[in-house]
Amino acid sequence: MQNQPRVAKVLAALLVSMTAGTVLLMALGDNPPSAGLFSLSKYVLNHLGSVEEAVRSRTSQSTGRWSRIEIYYSGTKAGNIEQLASLSGLAGAEDINCHFVICNGLGGSDGQIQPTEKWQRQWSIIPGRTWYGSGQTIRICVIADGKTAQPTHSQKQRTQVLVEELRRRFGIQSESVYYPGDWR
Repeated sequence: MQNQPRVAKVLAALLVSMTAGTVLLMALGDNPPSAGLFSLSKYVLNHLGSVEEAVRSRTSQSTGRWSRIEIYYSGTKAGNIEQLASLSGLAGAEDINCHFVICNGLGGSDGQIQPTEKWQRQWSIIPGRTWYGSGQTIRICVIADGKTAQPTHSQKQRTQVLVEELRRRFGIQSESVYYPGDWR
């Protein structure tokens, strides 16, 4: 019973703080504070865009069109679609030879998914001297060199969400998804 004065003080402080909070909320009415609490999910959706939005294309998509997904590194420490096209000596960003680019914060927002013109038109990637895949492979370029510039945590998370959405949408088996050898 020695704690009764302490308990009474704690209850009184709790009652005062709840009353002050209620009065403040009533004073704000329908006008919430301009800089409210930070929400990571809202940040990702507003800042980076949704994965579903990135996967949409201007051309119709058929479920049997794609059967594999390959993730590879850009071989650069920074970049986005335009910068990769320029570094490759291409005429424009529409000529880049992948379907998606996932930025690392140096050229685009960290984790930003940029669909390419090839994806928008549902075109296959052109085989070349560094890639011999099939016309049914979705290629995802992650901005990193795999040595000194590893993919960021956000890039890995967004790549995983993108891969899962593509697998779901096109019925691609998990055994048909290929990551770089040092992907963790």
